[in-house]
Amino acid sequence: MSDQLIVLVSTFIVFVLSALLAVSLTVRYKKTNQRSFLFWSIGMWLFVIGVLLEIFFAYGIYSQPLIAAYLFVVALLVEFLSLGSLQLVKSTKIRYPYYAYALLAAVFVLYSVATTNIGNILSDYVVFGALPILVVISSSIATLPAAILIIAVAAKEYMQTKSKRLLSIMAGVIIVSVGGTLYIVQVPEFLYFVEFIGIFLLWFGFADTHK
Repeated sequence: MSDQLIVLVSTFIVFVLSALLAVSLTVRYKKTNQRSFLFWSIGMWLFVIGVLLEIFFAYGIYSQPLIAAYLFVVALLVEFLSLGSLQLVKSTKIRYPYYAYALLAAVFVLYSVATTNIGNILSDYVVFGALPILVVISSSIATLPAAILIIAVAAKEYMQTKSKRLLSIMAGVIIVSVGGTLYIVQVPEFLYFVEFIGIFLLWFGFADTHK
């Protein structure tokens, strides 16, 4: 099997799984009208868009607007997942400042990808290559606090409910974060494999949380 075919098959599988989870969360929101499911579903739809862009890249379709959109979507999806988790926090003293922080961080990421020449960061049909420092900084500012928030809220809920679903969410976020770290340190072959494992764990966690 060629490298291109391996990438295409793996990204297509992740695309299907993430789309199914996005649909499940959207249906759950319509049934319950809970804002946590609204934000989680938006985050997963952004994940679907990101994987769809990865499929384009695997086909060799690449441009500066596409890679800029991809980097923005990847950062934004983590923020929306964290906003879903934030709905489980009752304190408005935590919610409102984080809303403002998430908005400013998203604007910063958008500015960085829109004004920076990213160049061609594909290698063997995989998103790979050193990112401009401004993009790395803005993405880190947006995603690291978001990942920490998701894990912290899931851990707090787990202490109260002992739900294995919440452990799955924490593991999924950690694994996806590790995938991003491996990308940054130039080990890109793990990126899509990590996405595959991470989406399974998030699917297991988010799909059945608060039934």
